[in-house]
Amino acid sequence: MGTFSIWHWLIVLVIVMLVFGTKKLRNMGADLGGAVRGFKEGMKEGTSDKPADGAGTTQKADGNVIEGEIKEKSRSS
Repeated sequence: MGTFSIWHWLIVLVIVMLVFGTKKLRNMGADLGGAVRGFKEGMKEGTSDKPADGAGTTQKADGNVIEGEIKEKSRSS
């Protein structure tokens, strides 16, 4: 009773197709595929913008590398 059989899923699929129609489901699938494709292209563009040798990822002052993270943000008055 805790898991659904294949017949339960087929009935749910038929009901969804009756409610939305196959054309609207096909359009939703195409929109989802386009969104995923755009996301992948954006990820590729984001990685290609970075320099290959890693320059510019750290700040240097007087030859020493400055590393750290901000723990708390404070306001100066």
